[in-house]
Amino acid sequence: MTDTPSAPATGAAWDTRSEGALSSTPAQSGAGRTATPRRGPADPVKALMHRHRELCERAVDPLEIAAGLEAHGVTDRTAARFRHRDVFSLAEELYARVPRDTETPSATRELTPQPAGWALWALLPGVVCALVVEGVRLAPGGIRLVAGAVGAVAFAVALTLSLRRGPLRADHRTRPVARLCAAWLMAYAIGGDGLLADAVRGGPDGGWPLDPAAATGLAFAVAPAMWCAHLFSVGARRKLASSRGLAEFAGRSRPLLLATVALFLGCLAACLTVAQLAYGTDVFAAGTALGALLWLGRLLAAHGFAGAATKMLAAAAGAELLALASVFAGRLPGCAALGHPVEAAVQTWGAGALPAAVCGAAALALLARAAAVLARASAHCDQ
Repeated sequence: MTDTPSAPATGAAWDTRSEGALSSTPAQSGAGRTATPRRGPADPVKALMHRHRELCERAVDPLEIAAGLEAHGVTDRTAARFRHRDVFSLAEELYARVPRDTETPSATRELTPQPAGWALWALLPGVVCALVVEGVRLAPGGIRLVAGAVGAVAFAVALTLSLRRGPLRADHRTRPVARLCAAWLMAYAIGGDGLLADAVRGGPDGGWPLDPAAATGLAFAVAPAMWCAHLFSVGARRKLASSRGLAEFAGRSRPLLLATVALFLGCLAACLTVAQLAYGTDVFAAGTALGALLWLGRLLAAHGFAGAATKMLAAAAGAELLALASVFAGRLPGCAALGHPVEAAVQTWGAGALPAAVCGAAALALLARAAAVLARASAHCDQ
């Protein structure tokens, strides 16, 4: 017997533990490890398909599925867990695998509005407003108030008929508060500056001057507002069709939105300039800010984001109402300090500075919101 180590004489096991080790080869051990049951389904897309079956069945193309998945929180990183490079690739597989009911109305609807009819209706508010303004100017003093009230109702009807058609339609998405605030902002644009100026001077003693240029310019701007919204909707759908990922679509849609906003502001400035030349009043800054605010708010509501539009419209309307109330409240005994800030602003920059600043700030906030949410594919799935 020696202590020098040597190979065993046979390949037999010398105890129970070594026998178990010899009975399993390395290949078998590796096979045993790979044969461990996997967690989750072997086909992960199948589970997602069942979860969103209704969306996939009513979709008219893979883009609508991609937009719906994004609305439910599925991102390109999430799609990688389903063995796809992006959400669009995942949507294409879902579209191919899920049978659709071709008899459903959604399968036959138009993806983009047809411009023939609504483009002409978009001119109606401007025409009606111009007729109303001329009618009020030519009416005798006793009938002028009645003519103005009838004209306001006629303009509201014409505007409603126009907005219910085309790319700015948002029938079930707009809120009564938003409509009320928009009506107040329009009313202030017509007569608010004159009332505020008279209030700062100690009036009004009777009637105060109205601004027909603001009403006419903003009314005629409804047409370019709808045309620009149509251009943005069509351009976004095209970029959605050619993009291969949500990040790529977001990067391409934001410049399109900014370009559309710039185009609308140019058209709005042209409408207000013509109105100023026709009626001889200066409403350029306040009218531009208000027009941008109303257009961005309606654009967001038409794409399903009415909440942000309502909040900004309410904030702007509340600020204008508070400014007027503070001037009148300053006449109460011991409350003179309440009206000093607004009075100082009006005496320094004029009455039009208040709506220009308020509506301009609200419009910038809506533009930032629009740049964030309208860059999502889900914002264009039903356009």
